[in-house]
Amino acid sequence: MATKGTKAGRPARAGTKAKAAVKKTPSKKTLANTAPAKKAAPRKKPATKSATTALAEYRRKRDFTRTREPAGGRASEGARLAYVIQKHAASHLHFDLRLELDGVMKSWAVPKGPSLDPTVKRLAMQVEDHPIEYNKFEGTIPEGEYGGGTVMLWDRGTYTAPGGGADAEDVLRRGYEKGDFKFELQGKRLRGSWVLVRIRRDEERRQWLLIKHRDEYAHEGADIVAEETTSVATGRSMEEIAEG
Repeated sequence: MATKGTKAGRPARAGTKAKAAVKKTPSKKTLANTAPAKKAAPRKKPATKSATTALAEYRRKRDFTRTREPAGGRASEGARLAYVIQKHAASHLHFDLRLELDGVMKSWAVPKGPSLDPTVKRLAMQVEDHPIEYNKFEGTIPEGEYGGGTVMLWDRGTYTAPGGGADAEDVLRRGYEKGDFKFELQGKRLRGSWVLVRIRRDEERRQWLLIKHRDEYAHEGADIVAEETTSVATGRSMEEIAEG
């Protein structure tokens, strides 16, 4: 017969119930392994001017009741950054290079146009930012208006940083701000690697040099602007565009 304090004739162990009631505290190592992983904080992009602020100078120079040029303000809908070159017969014939960055088209007037020859350095004068919608503009700016004359869509396409990559836009932005702006064009007429090098930064004369890098698209001695004289959008010559 079992005595008091025993089970099936075996003596009860002291403190059994007390031990059962105590929960085991997990170690720091266990907690570290079971805790939910913290999400990495999103990478912050550097602050940039809004497109509205960036286009203030462009709008100040134009009377949109007289010119068919776009006032701008619509965000880009493309998944890739846009590129365009417009042939512009204003007071002096030149080519306008435009590269999309931060919601606007960064713009340079290139008096002699681009060259496929890596030994040739073409002067590029930076002008005011233009709206994304300007990429479709081809026609005539009325005489007496800023930039009055005929505008042709000479080349267009997309562009990226050399080698592309998920951080391509950040790479382009840093290059632009540094004044060593390297990029790859995927246009109808111009392709491959190029660079814009800033040589003077004062507000009155923001001078850069446009240079073609040596790659499969380089061609020493070539004169692409003399060879290609029609619009990539409509096939028209400058004279035909001027005639409407």
